[in-house]
Formats: sequence, structure tokens, C-alpha cells
Amino acid sequence: MIKMVFPVAIIVFSNVFYNLSTKFTPSRANSFLSLTVTYITAAVLSFVSFLVTSNTKNLAAEFSKLNWTAFVLGITIIGLELGYILLYRAGWKIGVGSLVANITLACVLLIIGVFFFKEGISIRQLLGMVICVIGLIMITK
Repeated sequence: MIKMVFPVAIIVFSNVFYNLSTKFTPSRANSFLSLTVTYITAAVLSFVSFLVTSNTKNLAAEFSKLNWTAFVLGITIIGLELGYILLYRAGWKIGVGSLVANITLACVLLIIGVFFFKEGISIRQLLGMVICVIGLIMITK
């Protein structure tokens, strides 16, 4: 049970501070410089974590295990974070903007799961998605 709940707790905890951080990023600060500082911090912390957790500490061997996904993830994270900074600068409330983005994301991923990964979809999930879309309409009006 803890194996299933712990990652969700990390995601929720991190997302709370993620949204608070992006909400309070100074509007006069250049978004890309802010992201640069963010990624320098993340890179240093990630590298130290690699050194602490890796058994081999062989960078060449570990790099050889990577593929295109590490690079695409880096690019998409910039879009994600820039999107949230711009979302809050545009005036979205923290409780509404994030909710709209995440519900929309969940619906899109459900569709991607069905069409590209051949995941099944139940009537209950489909009904839940319809309710989410209705909720999006209601929350943004």
C-alpha cells in the first residue's frame, strides 16, 4: 500500500509548492532567467542525488542507458513551467488555473491512453470525463 501511496504523496506535496512557487514568481522577473536558476538548482540536486544513490557512479555507463526521453522531458518541463508562470501572470487564481489545467490534462491523457496505448476505458471513466468537462465549463464561467 505504501508503495502505491508514497509516490502520490510526493507528487501532491511537490505540486503544492510548485504552484505556490510559480504563483509567487515576481512578475517583473524574466521567466527564462527564473527557469535557469530553477534548473541549475535542480541539476545540482539531481547530480548529488545520483552520486548518493548510484552503485556504480560511472557517468559514461549511466549516460549510455539514456535515450531521447531525457532530452524531450527537459524541453517539455520548460513548457510546463513557463505555462504555469504565464497562467498566474495572466490572472488565473491558484485554485482554478491549476484545476483547469490538470483536469484538461487528465482528459487528454485518458484519450491518449485509449488510442495510443490500447488501454481500456470503462463507462464509468467515460462518464467521469464528461462530468469533468461539465465541471470545467462551470468553473470557468
